Formats: sequence, C-alpha cells, structure tokens
Amino acid sequence: MITTRKHLGRESGAIARILLIALAIAVIGGGWFYFDEDAGAGLKKDAKLKTMEMIGEMAVSKLSGIPDDGDGTHGSAVDMIKLPIEVRKVTDNVHYATGVANTVMVTTSEGNVIFDTGLIIQAAKQLRLLKEQVSDGPVSDVILSHSHADHVGGTALWLDEGTKIVAHQQFEEELRYLEELKPYLYGRNRTLFPWMPEEPANIGMLEYGSIKPDITVDDDDIYSFTLGGIEFQVIGAPGAEGADNIVLWLPQQKILVSGDFFGPQFPQFPNIFTMRGEKVRKPMEYVASLDKLIALEPEIVIPSHLGPTVGAAEIHANMVRIRDAVKYVHDETVAGMNSGKDVYQLMREIKLPANLDLVQNHGRVDWAVKSIWEYYTTWFHYDSTTELYPVPAKDVYADLAAAAGPEALHSLAQNYLHKDEPVKALHIVEVALKGYPQDRKALTLRQQALQRLMEKAEAGTRNDYEIYWLKSRLADTQKRLEGVP
Repeated sequence: MITTRKHLGRESGAIARILLIALAIAVIGGGWFYFDEDAGAGLKKDAKLKTMEMIGEMAVSKLSGIPDDGDGTHGSAVDMIKLPIEVRKVTDNVHYATGVANTVMVTTSEGNVIFDTGLIIQAAKQLRLLKEQVSDGPVSDVILSHSHADHVGGTALWLDEGTKIVAHQQFEEELRYLEELKPYLYGRNRTLFPWMPEEPANIGMLEYGSIKPDITVDDDDIYSFTLGGIEFQVIGAPGAEGADNIVLWLPQQKILVSGDFFGPQFPQFPNIFTMRGEKVRKPMEYVASLDKLIALEPEIVIPSHLGPTVGAAEIHANMVRIRDAVKYVHDETVAGMNSGKDVYQLMREIKLPANLDLVQNHGRVDWAVKSIWEYYTTWFHYDSTTELYPVPAKDVYADLAAAAGPEALHSLAQNYLHKDEPVKALHIVEVALKGYPQDRKALTLRQQALQRLMEKAEAGTRNDYEIYWLKSRLADTQKRLEGVP
C-alpha cells in the first residue's frame, strides 16, 4: 500500500498537539514538580521522567500507527518505530532495552555503564524498565557510539552526579553540523522516515543537542577502565556511520557492543555515504576499522538496532565478508576510474561476487560506487563544461518541452516504458512537466515509471531508502493528478 503525503501530514501534524496535551496532563497530574523551583531535585527528575515517558508513549503510539509495508523486524531503519520497548538479557551482567535504537546496560558491583541512550521519545521508558528490571545502581559512564539522534536522545536522563560521558573526539563536531543543518536535514529525513512528526518538536525537555563529552577517544585510541572487576575498552572505529564512531569491547566476555558500526542489520552492505545527506564517510577507514575489530575475535555482537548475534565463527565470517565486500567495491571503482570508465558505467557494472553477497536494504553497491568516485574526485566529473556553472539542465527543460511539444514527449516516454527503461522515461517526463506542469498524461507516465521502479526495488535489493523515496514521489504524483482538472 502507498501511504499518501496527505495522510502522513494529517497523522504527523497531530504530534505537536499530542505533545502539548501530554505536557498539560503531566503538569496537572504532578509533573509540576519539574517546573517548581522549590521542589527537590529528585522529585523534579522523577516528574520529568514521568512526563517524558507519557509524551513518548502518546507520540510513539500515534507515529507507529502510520501505515506502511514493514514490520520493524528485518533491519529496516524506517520501520523500527513499531518495535516494542522491553528489556532483554544477553548475559547475567549485560542487558538492553529495545526500541528504535537499543540502550545497553552493563552492570557491575560498583555501578553501571550505559551504551547509547535511545530516541528522545523512547528514552524515559527504556531507562525506567532497565532500572526496574535490571539495576537502579549509579551510572559511572555513558558511552555514545556516535552523534545520531536515535543514539544520544536520552543522554541527560542517565546522568548522575559524577557520571562521565565518553564519545569520539569528532563527536562534538559531528553533532554541531547536524544541529546547524537541522532545518535542512529534517525534511530530507522525514521523507525517508515517514513516522517523524511533520515539524520538529521545539520543547525544551526534548532537546538533546548540547552534549559535552568528558572523555574523548580518537581513531587510534583505546580508552580502558575497570569497574567492579569488569574491564571496559572503548575503541575509535570510524567509517560506517560517520567520523565519530566508537564501539565498546568487553574483553573478559568477548562481547562487542557495536552501536551502528555494522548498520541496523548484521551482516549487510553498509552505507558508504547516506542518501539522506551527511558528511563524507571514508571507505578505507571503515576497512581499517573492520580489520581492528575482526582481530578481537568477538563471540557476541550487540548492536544498537535489533538483537545480538552469538557465535564466534558466524561473527568472524560475517565481519570478513563485510570488509571484503567494501574493499572489493572500492578497488573495482578505483580500477574503473583508472581505466577511463565514467561513474555511471561503473554503477551499472560493479556487482558483488557470490561469495561476498550481502543484503542491500541499508547501503547499496551502486550508490557506494558513486560515493567512492565522488569521495576521491568530488563534484566535477569532467563530463560536461556545464558542470562548472550554476545552470542545471532543468533550467532549459521548459524550452525543450515547448520545442518538442507534449505529444512527442509523451510518445518518447511511453516508448522507454515499453522497453522497460523507467529511469529514461522519468528524464523525459521531467522535461514535459517543466513545460506543462498540469499535463495529466505526463503525470500518468511519471506514476507508471515510478511504479515500475518500485516493483524493481521490491523484487531486487529491497533498499528501504529507495522504497520510501519512491513512495513519497508516488504520493506527490497522485496529489498532483488529483489537482488537475
């Protein structure tokens, strides 16, 4: 089923109202402690947590009701809002609370260590359940795998007096640019994560962007400490989710708490860059990070999305396969560049060999080829002089449409569809719609081309981001068709 943007706007537009109603209920029902200057710090904190949990429960209930085709269990980052929040045991001293992103608790006789703090609208419930069902002991350290919102949202809630925040040396810079670009990135993210509210919630207690690490770990560093007889090693491991990745290694138990180092599913082909738009990710740094973690020989991997993987042999084989797949795509791209092939030719040609095959519902091989190409040579492909100037091809589309006429463009686009070349059909449709925005036939052809691409995506890589992008374009096309007389 295709979810229309009209429906999404109606559903997510209600989230702001839900937040305000929840705040009002919390204030009337006892949340006033949070705002009362004379109330004790403990009471205020308890009231804040109860208020935030109420807000989160209402928001998640509403957001997870937005229809889509996933069930939140196969690694789809866009569908994880559907996962229930509950505590699960890994070992006697290691537990995690599920959600869009996991929060991991490692307990010791001298206090607890928290790894990642979840999405802000789920963090209060994750915290309560972990403290009720596992341990309400003091928190010595909060370790943040990287700066993404679903991993750092609840950080402030976990801080006790003396709690240290541990993050990568690049954490503050990564958080800075994500916060600075928030208005720009929010709309892009919402297209790919349609459960997000239509507008960001500007409520103080839901803000999380001012996190200041007490201890930072660089790429070549290991920050080690012992608590209650348990040894902890925090390792800089940049690559898959940005420049500020760290992981936690528990050497005595051979447990790797991996954050998003492998992405939301293990194993899978990683996002070398991300479609939603972020800074450059460095492919060979990721390969080096993988080499470092493979050498640890972990027996359990606990990610920050979905459940753990257990078994040294399986983990080793999958880590090696990920490393070799990234290296293969990198090397084939570089070889193709050196042989004079253009980026689009390489995107079409480079495929993973059977022994390195990985699911591509998060990262895609052809997108990685383009990412690696532009990582090394940036935006100028030496294809056309026009690349040098702020005059994109679409600036002449209307004139091309007028010169060709709508009937000729319709015929050409239809011919491409008959030959099962929907992307070429879309190119022609874009020209036609620049000249004739209300052209029903062109809009219908656009709809058919997008639907053909959707069928290919669902039968092929099942890449979540491609599918949700196509859903948004189909919904936009349907809306435009409904507005044409």
